[in-house]
Amino acid sequence: MAPPNAVDQQPAFPGQTRAPVINDSTQLISTVVAEGLENPWGMAELPDGGWLVTERPGRMRLVRPDGTVSEPIQGVPEVVAQGQGGLLDVAVRDDFNESRRVWWSFSQPRGAEGNATAVATGVLSADGAALSEVRVVFQQQPAWRSNYHFGSRLVFDRDGALFATTGERGQRQLAQDVGTHLGKVIRINPDGGLAPGNPQIEGALPEIWSFGHRNVQAAALGPDGALWTIEHGPRGGDELNRPEPGKNYGWPIITYGEDYSGAPIGEGVTARDGMEQPIYYWDPVIAPSGMAFYDGSMFPEWRGSILVGGLSSLSLVRLTLSAGRVTGEARYLEGTGRIRDVAVARDGSIVLLTDDGGQVLRLTRGN
Repeated sequence: MAPPNAVDQQPAFPGQTRAPVINDSTQLISTVVAEGLENPWGMAELPDGGWLVTERPGRMRLVRPDGTVSEPIQGVPEVVAQGQGGLLDVAVRDDFNESRRVWWSFSQPRGAEGNATAVATGVLSADGAALSEVRVVFQQQPAWRSNYHFGSRLVFDRDGALFATTGERGQRQLAQDVGTHLGKVIRINPDGGLAPGNPQIEGALPEIWSFGHRNVQAAALGPDGALWTIEHGPRGGDELNRPEPGKNYGWPIITYGEDYSGAPIGEGVTARDGMEQPIYYWDPVIAPSGMAFYDGSMFPEWRGSILVGGLSSLSLVRLTLSAGRVTGEARYLEGTGRIRDVAVARDGSIVLLTDDGGQVLRLTRGN
């Protein structure tokens, strides 16, 4: 592993970074399910074994169980497909067979104000060709003229509320401003409006669950029922967090990383009272995108592990946990490409999206 960028920074506790390499002889067979997609970003498995897949330029497609790819699904609202913006994550609930309802996040054009991360929902037709009853259930406030740091992952919690992660749009100071949705984890009612049980933060917008985040592009519900997230750091400082209600995760006041110029971020500090430490961090970065906890039967020794896609590491990263701490790290498929999303299929296989290759890959056991 390369030396850290921020060479003078030290972890707050043992194991917070550079965990021992996992000794794992598991062989993975990678099979191309579908290809030819343009910057696929998010995916959601359907009960029949097919997948809804978003393409960042603004298209949602159905990848059928046999690997055939549908024409773009009609009814997706306009997106700002510039920079890091576009059509982003997609999610369904367990009642999809009955409701046919889908949720997705996207960079929404907001006229003279700029653009913003938004979440919409709609009902997918029986033939999978079109969305109806489409409505926006969340709009990040304020909009901003930026093509950076939209977030955005969608995760349902056990109470039925919907988490949506955002980025600070490149406006670092606004991650600390609880009067905005920038650089926050949001929790809403999936039909729109405030979810019951949100924290009461003085002066804050009521949808905010936690704040002080940079750009959260990986999120999943853990076996403990809690939300876990991984956010992009600057040059160094990708962070694994378990965001708790009302808490401040520090960006840009504290960070395990440095500016792209090599200069310190702010005062260059990594800890401050009232701000939470990450459970784990990477320096150099992996550029995290997409995340799942493995709970399948195909790789029983991986159960409870975190799987995360690496954009700059060009790999699938696995973390083992014990008592809420990271105990080991392994990387697989190095050089495969920019892995944008990770999911565990119902059969226990692992499904990946490759950003630049435009592929849906299925990983099965080879030994």
